Amino acid sequence: MPPAAPHLELRHIHKTYNEQTRALAGVDLTIATGEIVSLLGPSGCGKSTLLRIIAGLEIPDQGEVLLDGVSLRGVPVHRRHFGLMFQDFALFPHLNVADNIAFGLRMAGQPDTAIRSRVAAMLGLVNLEGYGDRSIFELSGGERQRVALARSLAPEPALLMLDEPLGSLDRGLREELLEELRAILRTTGVTAVYVTHDQDEALALSDRIVIMRAGRIEQVGTPQTIYTHPANDFVARFLGFENLLPAQLRPPAAPGAGAVAQTPIGPFPLRGAPPAPGDYTLLIRPEAARLAVSGTDSRAHGWGFHPAPEPEAVLLRGEVVACTYRGREYRVQVRVPAPTQPVELRFDLPAFQRSAARQGLAANQLPAPGTPLDLLIYPGLATLLALDTPSKAAPDRQA
Repeated sequence: MPPAAPHLELRHIHKTYNEQTRALAGVDLTIATGEIVSLLGPSGCGKSTLLRIIAGLEIPDQGEVLLDGVSLRGVPVHRRHFGLMFQDFALFPHLNVADNIAFGLRMAGQPDTAIRSRVAAMLGLVNLEGYGDRSIFELSGGERQRVALARSLAPEPALLMLDEPLGSLDRGLREELLEELRAILRTTGVTAVYVTHDQDEALALSDRIVIMRAGRIEQVGTPQTIYTHPANDFVARFLGFENLLPAQLRPPAAPGAGAVAQTPIGPFPLRGAPPAPGDYTLLIRPEAARLAVSGTDSRAHGWGFHPAPEPEAVLLRGEVVACTYRGREYRVQVRVPAPTQPVELRFDLPAFQRSAARQGLAANQLPAPGTPLDLLIYPGLATLLALDTPSKAAPDRQA
């Protein structure tokens, strides 16, 4: 069967505010019906400008926005039948919860019976049954955000756009609402475009993530693909990865020999089919390390478990720079000798092991700086990245 036509299509979108501020420089993107897509990037990358163009609040200098194959050029905001949800809730303070949710339905001229039924359904959807008569001022921040979501979904929009909707909430509430938000979007089947600068939000919520920088798209992919195979070291750094080493890939020493990347900390074997020889960046993910036997000093400090030898692992020897306890894991900063200057790497090591033979550490057993440490690094959790090629587009300071 041929692939389904896209629900929303962006074709070569450009936007410039002045000669020095190019907001968008040729953005192409398609979004399928029912898909949740996050626009992710640093401040000024153009993601909010792109959302405003989709909504009709901005007009592109070039390019087209199409909905189900029909151009939206010249279609005003109120005729696009899109839902908008913002960080500041934008609720009407003089209306109660039910009337806030009903606002768009009344503007559309729906009958009172249908409005009451739809409002009741929306209150149930966002877990606010019985809240219809409450004032907005009686609600917590999380409850107000649920009302804002219900109001956006009540008219059954063709597309729901969310611009940093959880940004004003504290971390615990943000994580709770994030789970609820994904469940609600899945239940309704609405197509959603979610703007955020928070990597964790995008990874948890999205079917696909669009990484943006300086008005251009750097990478589009599923959360799993973005995390395991960033397109370049800009994407890796933006996702929070820190273990990025210059690497040179040379032709195999002999036919059939495995590929090896040369790095400042020594040769590093690669898994899978290698790319062409050349210069790259080696990403070693923070979960790639496990503790190995590190001599009598490690045992004396109670630091480490001793896994069975695994021939594919790379032994990395260094010393502890810092270590913090994070409940489920330890964040360990390790200094590794290198020919020119030492390299510092950071790894997340599990705090507890189920097996008594591989017993984890208590928080009061953190190793002191200078403690020798041996780590096993697994090549399957390392990736060669293309060298970063910065975009020529100037950042949009308003995006």
